[in-house]
Amino acid sequence: MKTPRLSPRFLRSLTLASALLLGAGTVTVVAASAADSALRDPQQNSAIRPEPRPGNWMKRHESFLKVAQQGGIDVLFLGDSITDFWRDPGPRRGGLAVWNREFAPLHAANFGISGDRTQHVLWRIDHGELDGIHPKVVVLMIGTNNTGFEHDKVTPRNTPAQTIEGVKAVVDAIRSKLPDTKILLLAIFPRGARADDPQRAQIAIINQAIAGLADGTHVRFLDIGPKFLQPDGTLTTDIMADHLHPTEKGYEIWAAAMKPTLMEMLGKN
Repeated sequence: MKTPRLSPRFLRSLTLASALLLGAGTVTVVAASAADSALRDPQQNSAIRPEPRPGNWMKRHESFLKVAQQGGIDVLFLGDSITDFWRDPGPRRGGLAVWNREFAPLHAANFGISGDRTQHVLWRIDHGELDGIHPKVVVLMIGTNNTGFEHDKVTPRNTPAQTIEGVKAVVDAIRSKLPDTKILLLAIFPRGARADDPQRAQIAIINQAIAGLADGTHVRFLDIGPKFLQPDGTLTTDIMADHLHPTEKGYEIWAAAMKPTLMEMLGKN
């Protein structure tokens, strides 16, 4: 299968992110080329290097393999904790009631794992989670855990430019495994209480770039982030109690904002 053609918008955004990574207002052609090569090198960019995680994570992966073997999946949600917590009862964190009402009737499955980054989703795809299934739509949101710092608060996780490549790699992997499946690529949700939160700035760069992955046929991009915010950009605790994970009210907002597009992609409108 051919790799999806990158849109001019994606390429322009990736160049911008590379410039920010280099900390320069103007980047020479040679420097930009070197930076792009580094971004696409799994040895230098962990966001595109498939990796498993320790602990209970492998059991979660194995449980998804069993679900995949059962088949009957028309809509597959793939991502990190924000997707994972659709299965939690809430109301302070989780959207199970909303899921059961809005998505379970669509024969949806949830393959989200808390804490996952792009590299972890890549490993899961490489190790069978999409094998033998034929969903009509994959709903993908990934990348928020690639931003910010490790637990030591010193070591950066991934730069925006690296994360952009990571998200692209996940989209490419899905397209390779499921060439007839449509992808609803969601913008990374806003996080942090205030509009000036540093990770918001990283997420804005990533979202601007990954919007260019939409190809008008197989991949559609949807940014519902503003739906969660107050007019001044504040993210309130009634929508995301920890300023990251949606409450039941937050999941209601997500479902209402996304479902019309999803239904259109399913051919149900």
